[in-house]
Amino acid sequence: MRVLIISTSDRSGGAAIAASRLCSALNNNGVHAMMLVRDKETDNLSVARLRVSKLSFLWERFRIFLANRLSMRNLWLTDLACTGGNITDTPEFRQADVVHLHWVNQGFLSLSELAKILHSGKRIVWTLHDQWPTTGVCHYSASCDHYLKECRDCPQLKGNLAHKTFRKKRRIYASSEITFVGCSQWIASLAAKSPLAEGQRVVSIPNALPHAVFVPMHQQTARMAHNLPLDMQLILFSAFKVTDERKGFHYLAEALKLVQETQLHVALVVVGKQAEALVNLLPPAVGEWGGVFTIPYVTNERQMASLYAAADVFVTPSLQDNLPNTIAEAMSVGTPCVGFAVGGIPEMIDHKENGYVAQYCDANDLAAGIIYCLTNDMRTEAAEKAAHTYNESHVAKQYIELYGEKDDDSQ
Repeated sequence: MRVLIISTSDRSGGAAIAASRLCSALNNNGVHAMMLVRDKETDNLSVARLRVSKLSFLWERFRIFLANRLSMRNLWLTDLACTGGNITDTPEFRQADVVHLHWVNQGFLSLSELAKILHSGKRIVWTLHDQWPTTGVCHYSASCDHYLKECRDCPQLKGNLAHKTFRKKRRIYASSEITFVGCSQWIASLAAKSPLAEGQRVVSIPNALPHAVFVPMHQQTARMAHNLPLDMQLILFSAFKVTDERKGFHYLAEALKLVQETQLHVALVVVGKQAEALVNLLPPAVGEWGGVFTIPYVTNERQMASLYAAADVFVTPSLQDNLPNTIAEAMSVGTPCVGFAVGGIPEMIDHKENGYVAQYCDANDLAAGIIYCLTNDMRTEAAEKAAHTYNESHVAKQYIELYGEKDDDSQ
């Protein structure tokens, strides 16, 4: 069996990382898997690059910019899939038995090329890293339910482009057979409600983790490797782009004021792009309190694993999220996590067993969760939950069974 995983990137962002890890897990479990990407950032021989003109990316952004009357406010919240590369012309596509789509936006996959893929006669699986495959144009619908009504009057894209894109998707999907896979039960349940998933199968399979990398390790050794203090409890916040409003850092900043009032001796570690900019968002007293340590975005997985291990608690105050890799990674090394009750986070964290699930957008409860994790030892429980749920062989076997179902049904 030959599986082709299609993703805009093999490294940038959580969806790309999850797709790459799945590719490795499949190859390690007897499947010939390849990735086809536009943005190749690794030297992995299992990843092929498809050259796509930068004009594709720019043209799509320009159309969104025009539709929103020259406003950049929602420029990155939507995708039109109006242009992209010729994926079906590649040898990797022709040789594949199964085509497995992941995050394919920002000028990589057009709807016209998607139609060719879906009508190719190959087995099609599409992992949902966000809602875009089952909405008109948005990646996350938040409180909007317009995708249940063909995305009329879209609040994120002015005019009728969202509605037109929705209807075009519906025509393409109607004559196709797709298995949608939600990384979380939450996103799978949202997808199942969408008219775009009507007649299609929707299941849930979590992302895989390389447990040879993300394993429990000695905390003090991990701290020394990053020149972090040995005599404080460390709160870790990490994201690809930490200033992204969706990551909710301002709630963490508010929560830290309350943590500061306790007798705990703590410091904050921020990891990600633009990490230093967040220091200015902290109340002055918090910055002086135990220290704030900023580290640029880390691409090396072993380094990131040791940063998780160095922390006493990992906090992710995301306002919208599916199945954050960061939580799975932190738990795998034994670090309990705190996050809001949103998206797939409550599926990942068992409240007060291996972390704390705070009430949505409640900085006071976020603070209570941080304090709870700092004063209760849950490292063993966190590591055990992650090892069971995100085991790469277990996840790979679930996908392999899914890939083979079409052949089984035809016998």
